[in-house]
Amino acid sequence: MIDFSQYLTEAEHHFPEMIQIRRRLHQHPELSYMEFETTRFLIDHLANLGYEVLKPLETGCVAVLKGKSPESRIVALRADIDALPIQEEGEHKKAFMSKIDGVAHCCGHDIHTANLLGAARMIADKKVELEGTVVLIFQPGEEKIPGGGKLLMDAGTLQELGVQRIYGLHTFPYMKPGEIAVKSGPLMASPDEFRLTIHGKGGHAAAPHIAVDPIVIAAQVVTSLQSIVSRALDPTEPGVVTVGKISGGSAHNVIPERVEMLGTIRSFNEETANLISSRIEQFAKGLAEAHGGSAEYYFDEGYPPVINDNEVTSKLLEIAENVLGAEAIHMLEKPVMAGEDFAFYQKKFPGTFFFLGSGSEETGSVHSWHHPKYNADENCMKNGSALMTALALKG
Repeated sequence: MIDFSQYLTEAEHHFPEMIQIRRRLHQHPELSYMEFETTRFLIDHLANLGYEVLKPLETGCVAVLKGKSPESRIVALRADIDALPIQEEGEHKKAFMSKIDGVAHCCGHDIHTANLLGAARMIADKKVELEGTVVLIFQPGEEKIPGGGKLLMDAGTLQELGVQRIYGLHTFPYMKPGEIAVKSGPLMASPDEFRLTIHGKGGHAAAPHIAVDPIVIAAQVVTSLQSIVSRALDPTEPGVVTVGKISGGSAHNVIPERVEMLGTIRSFNEETANLISSRIEQFAKGLAEAHGGSAEYYFDEGYPPVINDNEVTSKLLEIAENVLGAEAIHMLEKPVMAGEDFAFYQKKFPGTFFFLGSGSEETGSVHSWHHPKYNADENCMKNGSALMTALALKG
């Protein structure tokens, strides 16, 4: 009989090292596809643990450890390594705040990476009992389309290694450390992106009648877009339209020539995404023309939706119950509208993505992903690394 309690005990032992790694990464964040120093650190660390390290992309790496009968089972574990273009805030993190202006790990990728490195050490320590092969993926560019997951799959390395199933996790500020949340089937949405440029006619703010104000047009467009989900979609079909950035103008008394808008569409199928995209373009061009202006529309297809495999999810639940206890497992009733390029792996390999509780008031871990004060309670790595180790060895 397997003594699963050993995984938590060993994670507790290695926890100080995980904290040290996490804080080092947190202080030196790097944007998507620019994770050069992070990659060098990872390669050195993994090589010292005895892994064969592959570098299929310019940044990030894949680490391989073979045990007995290496072809018998090949399990992959994935962490993402990139940071966000955000200016970090938060008194609670002063000891390890980002040292890079305008760049910060405000989504938990530093936790994911340190957590998987902790698991890497524990897996290496147990190599004598490893049946099969473990593949650890430290992936770049999760935050930026086309997604490092897509690029890595296009490179073919994981296919050549013969990966049979894959697991990934993400910090979850809405639950406390020691808990996980998961569901079979659709878990996360497809995050498509759009860009709108509203063209007007510049002029003096005191004489709007001889200009065409793109700011007024843009304001009407933003408001109108919110009716697409409520009036164009089947009420039972999930969908989100959000404008995340508007830029235009240079002074308080100048009507600008144009306004640019960036936004996202969230859905669970291509038909819904295309419907929303087409309505956005119709609204923008129609409103702009009605005011004497014009609009340009660009649509970038994002990641596929994250769809968890039923069999692999059942295996995760079985192992999680043994490692963490049944009371630590929460089954989500509804999917989350955030997106994840983990979906690209699932198109080829049966896989499951789950959420790792990381919220606590004591560490200021009360803000959502992508908030400038986002933080994760580092205690979550004890459970996360223990569970990842168990999945590598028994999943």
